Order: sequence, then structure tokens, then C-alpha cells
Amino acid sequence: MAWNIDLVADIGESFGAWTMGDDNALLDVLTSANIACGFHAGDPQTMDRTVRQCVARGIGVGAHPSFPDLVGFGRRAMDLSADEVRTDVLYQLGALHAFAVAHGTTVSHVAPHGRLGNLVATRADYAAAVVDAVGSFDPNLIVLAQDGELADHARAQGIRVGIVGIVDRAYRADGTLVPRSEPGAVIHDPEVLAGRAVRMVTEEIIESIGGTSLSVRPNTLLLHGDNADAVRNARAIRTALIAADVHIVPLPEVLADRAGKENEPCPA
Repeated sequence: MAWNIDLVADIGESFGAWTMGDDNALLDVLTSANIACGFHAGDPQTMDRTVRQCVARGIGVGAHPSFPDLVGFGRRAMDLSADEVRTDVLYQLGALHAFAVAHGTTVSHVAPHGRLGNLVATRADYAAAVVDAVGSFDPNLIVLAQDGELADHARAQGIRVGIVGIVDRAYRADGTLVPRSEPGAVIHDPEVLAGRAVRMVTEEIIESIGGTSLSVRPNTLLLHGDNADAVRNARAIRTALIAADVHIVPLPEVLADRAGKENEPCPA
């Protein structure tokens, strides 16, 4: 049996003279990219360069909006109102859209970053705010999310959802991510990561930090690009997936394939 999966990573997270990750090498592994939009990282030149590189490789361009938190890399909780979340996301979508148009492409998806990305899984007001921003900007965008409030709100508004399996982050038994402040939150061993990725796709299972098997049905696997091992780990994951007869394909193709299978008539 063959499976399809998209591979996405958070990239474009350099800022000015400060460099984060090896985006150029990482892009050779991906089919989609979540590009920082200036609030947690990224600047106009970085966004321009990153979008251009994605277009050259045929990689899906996605927005990676965040809380306005450059100092904390978007990983700190902020006491924003839901309407501030809506307008901040809309602003960042517009910024990336400008570079996408300049390079002859479009923004294909949106994936909230960091603390915002964690909170939209559990906070209905923030989830609704992100969906409102997406719906008013372009309801054809795909929302990347874990199972939870954001995915539920997007589906309720008729917006496509790409469920994300986060390969290099540890899960709690309730399906939320282990905070980065806790030991074992980030997984670095390439063999472990490869095994987790294959199991997510072929068995639809991820094991929590306490040993509980959690059900997950990802459309895309997220690889973080903000560490020294990112490229090595991404290559190991891609190699293991291909060896397991998993096809690495763009996210829209994954969603179309899944939708087609779900709509197939049951055998008599």
C-alpha cells in the first residue's frame, strides 16, 4: 500500500544580520513552506528571497503568522484580544501576499506560529479570529492545524484544513505539545524522528511522552528548521518515508486524494 504526504517546514526565520537555519538546503527536502511574516522573524529581504526560492523549486508558499514578538521568537504568551489576533494575522497575510504576487505565485496556506499556534488549538476565540482573517483574505487558503479548535472552526466555515503531524516535538497524552521549557520537548535523534514520521503516516499513530498511543491522521508532516540538525533530520525523514512506500507530494494533492477516497462508494 502506498501513502501520500506533504512535507512542510518553518523557514524564512532570519532577521536582518541574524541568520536562522539553512533554508536553501532544507528547501530541497520540502513540498511546502511556512514563511515567517515579520512578527516573530523575517524581514522584507528575507521574505522576498524565501518566496523566490520556493517558486524556483515549485514549493507551496504558506504564511506563518505569529504574535508580535520578535524578542521572544513568537514563543511567549501575549494578552491580545481576539480582534488583535485577527488583524495581526490579516496584516501578515497581506505582507507575504505582496511578495508572492511579485514572484508570480499565490499564498497557498496559513500556519500559525509558536505560542499563537499552540493556543489556537485550545482557545476558541483565537481560533475564530484566525479563521475570520483567512476567510476575509482568501477562503481558498488551506489552514494547517493540529486537531482542535482551529481545525474545527475552519471546517465550520468551509475552509480546507491540513492536519499537521509534528515529527520533532513531543506530545502529551491529551494531544497537545510538550512545552519547550520542559525536558524532552524537542526530539533530535534522526532515527527516532524517521520512525515517528513513518508511523504517523502508515499507522496513523504517534506515541506521547508518557507512552500513550495517540491517533493522528496527518496531511502534512512539520519539520522545524530552527536548529542545527534540521537539514540532517529532514533528509533522514524523507528517506525513511520513501523507503516505506510513502509518496512525498504537494499538500493540495494530498487533500484531493484523501477527499476522493472518502467519497468513494463502499463496496457492495
